[in-house]
Amino acid sequence: MSQETRTLSPYAVPQPAEPSERAEPESAPEVAAEPVSGPVTEPARPQEAELPEERFLDRERSWLAFNERVLELAEDPTTPLLERTNFLSIFASNLDEFFMVRVAGLKRRIATGVATRTLTGQAPREVLETIWAMAREQMTRHAACYQKTVRPELAEQGIHLLRWPDLTEQEQIELFSLFRKKIFPVLTPLAVDPAHPFPYISGLSLNLAVVVRNPASGHKHFARVKVPPLLSRFLEASPQRYVPVEDVIAAHLEELFRGYEVLAHHVFRVTRNEDLEVEEDDAENLLQALEKELLRRRFGPPVRLEVEESIDDEVLDLLVRELKIRREEVFCVPGPLDLTGLKSIAALDRPELKYPKFVAGTHRDLAEVESASAPDIFAALRTRDVLLHHPYDSFSTSVQAFLEQAAADPDVLAIKQTLYRTSGDSPIVDALIDAAESGKQVLVLVEIKARFDEHANIKWARKLEEAGCHVVYGLVGLKTHCKLSLVVRQEGEELRRYAHVGTGNYHPKTARFYEDVGLLTADPAVGADLSDLFNRLSGYSRRDNYRRLLVAPRSLREGLVTRIRREVEHHRAGRPASVRIKVNSLVDETVIDALYRASQAGVPVDVWVRGICALRPGVPGLSENIRVRSVLGRFLEHSRVYAFGNGGENEVWLGSADLMHRNLDRRIEVLVRVADPAHRSALTRLLATGTADSTASWHLAPDGSWTRHATDAEGRPLRNVQEMLIESRRKRRGTAG
Repeated sequence: MSQETRTLSPYAVPQPAEPSERAEPESAPEVAAEPVSGPVTEPARPQEAELPEERFLDRERSWLAFNERVLELAEDPTTPLLERTNFLSIFASNLDEFFMVRVAGLKRRIATGVATRTLTGQAPREVLETIWAMAREQMTRHAACYQKTVRPELAEQGIHLLRWPDLTEQEQIELFSLFRKKIFPVLTPLAVDPAHPFPYISGLSLNLAVVVRNPASGHKHFARVKVPPLLSRFLEASPQRYVPVEDVIAAHLEELFRGYEVLAHHVFRVTRNEDLEVEEDDAENLLQALEKELLRRRFGPPVRLEVEESIDDEVLDLLVRELKIRREEVFCVPGPLDLTGLKSIAALDRPELKYPKFVAGTHRDLAEVESASAPDIFAALRTRDVLLHHPYDSFSTSVQAFLEQAAADPDVLAIKQTLYRTSGDSPIVDALIDAAESGKQVLVLVEIKARFDEHANIKWARKLEEAGCHVVYGLVGLKTHCKLSLVVRQEGEELRRYAHVGTGNYHPKTARFYEDVGLLTADPAVGADLSDLFNRLSGYSRRDNYRRLLVAPRSLREGLVTRIRREVEHHRAGRPASVRIKVNSLVDETVIDALYRASQAGVPVDVWVRGICALRPGVPGLSENIRVRSVLGRFLEHSRVYAFGNGGENEVWLGSADLMHRNLDRRIEVLVRVADPAHRSALTRLLATGTADSTASWHLAPDGSWTRHATDAEGRPLRNVQEMLIESRRKRRGTAG
């Protein structure tokens, strides 16, 4: 492979040419940045005018607007049908988590009297009412999309999602046999009467509220039947014909209530507060404290009650009373409830109804040194840094191979690793265990408070400890969210350090559909920085200044704000200046205010955000030089990249940090400065392409509304940045033969 080919960007996407898209000039100088031993010196600033009070958007409305964009993909007839089905499932799952965490937290703050007005001026109760109204409207749209478009179109393709009366007699007979053999034995009907109090309803479980009558006395009774969570959400009645599991149970309730007359049944579902509250004063007991809290989570107060719209008023009154839930928190929708289960339908083997298959290949800089067995990652990194972009570049032949090679290499002395989330059968964990069992020093920082992955992480922490790994749980009061690997290798008389800094979790499965970037490097400065940082995380080091890193909560916010202000100075001096940011969420007021002041000074600012954005773009006199775009599609945009024009010597950072209070104040987050000029240009071009007007995206308006831009003025489809990156990888592999 030629030197010219080797130095091409891993992001082979066209650079926008229109001036309105703020592309960098082709002739912009590329100069390697000098090592930084501390924060950039703050430029002197004149007295700044006050910014308007109503300059922030509400974060809860912004999150709901994000989920509405997911719903729009499900409603879009140009989205492949089973992908639309999957987006319906994702929407439902997202909303579940929103109620379990955000709504539950808001209710808890109101109940304890610590809730205050938001930055937008809304009282806490007004925020709740806004959430209920928006969620109700979205859930109605969600149900309509399923009932009126996706379900009928699936039927046209031979995939039938039916209710019990729609089944043939033979299908009902087959399902009755299934019910007797595999469902009936695990059902437990619970009566409600003076001798039997109303049962506890676990969060997100499907339940049947059943009304029966004693034929002898004529008295009515209420009972609850829980749908066992381990059963398939949709049961296959015959090939490609499915029915909700609760319909099968409901059709055979007389088997559960022998001698009673079943008068009615209604499906309902409760969402509970499942956010964790763990005291961390004693770090040694964090594991035990978390396990206790996970047990307590099952009994959190309810925050939402979902019922089918056909429910009897009398039964609904009983549920509201016994669950102690407000009427505003009751959501009546057409059945079936819990469409998160549609993910099993979306997983059907019907490739013609999905996005075209894409299999990631080995990154070219690693494939260059590929031997008959596997790429030699260390040999590649001694030649150059490798900038990875998943899922376009294979995770298994890059990051996973890096750790597996380190575990097997007899010259490797130590491996240090952070784990926030990983898969249930993680090859990453297996590699770390293999390394420890072969005598290597292995330090693993497991974040056991990773939300909704706590059980899995506790399990892996104990497994790693049993194998001889040194397992630590980070710093008291701070979640460790950074994505870091450090390998120490004996090479002759010297020790060389190899590192990976990324934006995504060490999770081989999600790496196939999460968009993330990462840097593999043997740069001594990065290796020294990570050694210092791991010493801080596992010991008592208090180092705050690093050579190539910005680390939260000490220096990250300050480092970014200083660089934003520096762009103002460059602009005033007539030098090239710009700010481009790609994040999942933008909420932090200090950073937003810095972006507003940069815009007021004339600096062009582009923000590419997947989810929440509290910044108001396009406000005259405040943010007319700021554009905010959002891209959603087949891959979940997850990377965080920060690029600054820096007077023509562009500076680019990547890492784990979003711009939220929790990331900047309550987590260990890391950004690494990208040194290679080609890599910096590649990432800057990616940001320019993602925020260009010629790229399909959603545009944020000053009032917080989002508008989808998928076609141009003539109705032609705009460029899809994800498809462009897929195509570039396919062409490159074709060229390589």
